[in-house]
Parts: sequence; structure tokens; C-alpha cells
Amino acid sequence: MKELMKGNEAFAEAAIRAGCRFFAGYPITPQSEVLEYLSRRMPEVGGVFIQSESELAGISMVYGAAAAGFRAMTSSSGPGYSLLQEGISYIASAELPCVVMDVMRYGSGLGDIFTGQSDYWQAVYNGGHGDYRTIVYAPSSVQEMADLTVMAFGKAEERRNPVTILSDASISQMMAPVELPAMACHDPDAPAWALKGKGNGHFKRHTSVMYYMNEYDGYVRAKYEKIEKEDQRWESLETEDAEIVLVAYGISSRICEEAMRSARAQGRRVGLIRPISLYPYPVNAFDGLAPRAFLSVEMSALGQMARDVALACGMRAPVYSMLGGTRLYSCSDVEARIGEILGAAHGAF
Repeated sequence: MKELMKGNEAFAEAAIRAGCRFFAGYPITPQSEVLEYLSRRMPEVGGVFIQSESELAGISMVYGAAAAGFRAMTSSSGPGYSLLQEGISYIASAELPCVVMDVMRYGSGLGDIFTGQSDYWQAVYNGGHGDYRTIVYAPSSVQEMADLTVMAFGKAEERRNPVTILSDASISQMMAPVELPAMACHDPDAPAWALKGKGNGHFKRHTSVMYYMNEYDGYVRAKYEKIEKEDQRWESLETEDAEIVLVAYGISSRICEEAMRSARAQGRRVGLIRPISLYPYPVNAFDGLAPRAFLSVEMSALGQMARDVALACGMRAPVYSMLGGTRLYSCSDVEARIGEILGAAHGAF
């Protein structure tokens, strides 16, 4: 049976059903419903909910819970997500699994609570120090908020790595019917990395500590090469014969899909690639495509994803950008931009 839920609530409930029993975080718009929901729901399932004194404290608590074998997570937005970066770097170094959700808003510094996709660089290329990556999923619906959250916990444990759910204010605040997963059980004593303490008089310590010896470079390189090879996820629509291919994620992809179908109805061959994993970026989605141009559509001022589109397509065709800034563009705006590009000779990325 489907339930009518906000995106933030679907994320929180899906995490509970995926076996998450520890949350520590700090309220910030537009993700505060996550804390509101979990403050009630987590005690009902025997879990721990902590409204931490700061984002720095929250991610440190997640580190400890993950080291003890629990499925643990935090969530934030914009400037709060920036404060999580050092802790995420430590968790990646210790090869511990956790899930972090960032509900993006607009702007740098404090920014504003306008819907936006301004955290792409920080999430995909990481704001912490050192050689590490976080797997990043970008939901485009309330249903995907639930589905990708369940996947995130499994993938975090499979890869022994933090996973980020990169949402935006529109997806997290919209309401839609969602099919929730069944309740799963997770034994915190089961993971091989879990700190067991002194059991039966013997000290058992299984969690990884990264020692930077000569073999580290090859090890960490092989780890992320495997992720990049095996964990790409995307959706392709009408790309085989497209003369222009739109590339968009999150709320932008929903607008682009409507624009693509409207353009097709008018005889324009338009396709869409929707990256679901932003890291690893779905470069395989671009294989064999030969459009006249690619159009990267996103809600940021500087076109943060456009460079990844250019790398993924090998610059076989011009790459243009359409940037939303503080204004959520419409289907007709995208169609107008498509018309400009098909008639243009210059101005590509």
C-alpha cells in the first residue's frame, strides 16, 4: 500500500526500514522534517535519535556508531553540509559505512532557502581533505528518495564507504504516494569491522585504520576504480536518434523530461540522460551517442555539472549549459533553449 509522504519523510522512513538505528544531526531548512520525523519514529523501533549541538558533533557521533557496527546516518543542507566534510573524510579513511543526506539549497556562504543544486561540486568532488570519494545518489522523485536510501545503506556496507543522498528542496518538500520497503533487520554485531570491545576476556578490534604505507596508493586507487566501473547508475530516454541530448538530475530532470516529450511532439529529436549516481558519474550512458549537442541543465549559477558532461562525452559534440540560479525554470524555458542551440553555431562549453 502506498502512503502519501514528503520527500524528507520518505527518506527518514526508508532509512528506518533499511535497518538504520542511529541518527545524529542538526536542524536546518529545508531538511528539518527529517529530524522531526525521526525524533518520533526512531524510539519506536528501539533506535537512537540525537539532535546534536552542531553538524560537527553529529557527524562525529555517526562515526562512532558506524564503528560500533550500527547503520548510522545524518542529514543537513547547504552550509551545514559544509561542516560535515571533515568527519566524512575521517569516516572514508576508516572505511566505515554511513549515509549522509544533503538537501541542497541555493548559493554559497549561508546561501538562501531557495531550491537549488549548488552543492554538486562539494558532494561529488568532496569538501574534506585527502584522496577519497563518496558515492552520491540523486533522487528525482519521492519514490526514489525511499528506494535510493535503502540502496545507499547496502552500498555503503558493500564498499565500506560513506554514501551521500543529494536531494534538493523541491524533491524533499514535495508530497507524493510512495511504496515503502519492508522492514529489514540489521545486527550491529555482524559486520566484520564492528568494534566488539572485550568479549569473553579477549579484545577484538576489526574496524579499519588507514596506515599510509607504500601500498596505500595502489589500494585506494583500485577501490575507487572498482566503484567507477561497477556502480554507475542512470536513466536514458530517447537518446538513440537524438540531435540534442539534455543532461539533468534531481528536480531539473523532471522539467527536462517534460520539455523533451513536448519537443518530440513537435518533431524535434530530443533525448535525456538522467544521472542517478553523480559519483561514479555515468560515463557509460554517453557511449555510442552522436548528437549535434549536449545541454547540461541544472539549478546553479556556475554550471557545476557541465564539466562532467564534457568529460563523459569526450567533447564529441558541443556542450551547452542552462543555469537556473534563483529561478526555477519551466518546460517552455528549456524548449526555448533547445531551439536556440539547434540554430546556433557558437557558444558551446
